Amino acid sequence: MPLVDMLAIAAGITGVTMGIAPTLQIRRMRRTRSSNDVSVLYLALLDAGFVIWICYGLALGNPAMIVSNAASISVMTVTIAFALIYRRRSAAL
Repeated sequence: MPLVDMLAIAAGITGVTMGIAPTLQIRRMRRTRSSNDVSVLYLALLDAGFVIWICYGLALGNPAMIVSNAASISVMTVTIAFALIYRRRSAAL
């Protein structure tokens, strides 16, 4: 297998792994029942960046870029939702 193909596979796997990494933050928010130590603005900026990378991947026709960033945006959006839910709950108390 050519080196370029091996790197593409490694990049795809790494991208998906990085994309699902925010689940660790979700786990922490659920355990502590708080999102006070999470910057929602930071998460939103990352989400916007993932949208740009997906568009770039579509323009290039690069499936690895599309899949890894689609995983990232999905998990990041869920992370933002959890953060906002816990913020609303703590504000209601």
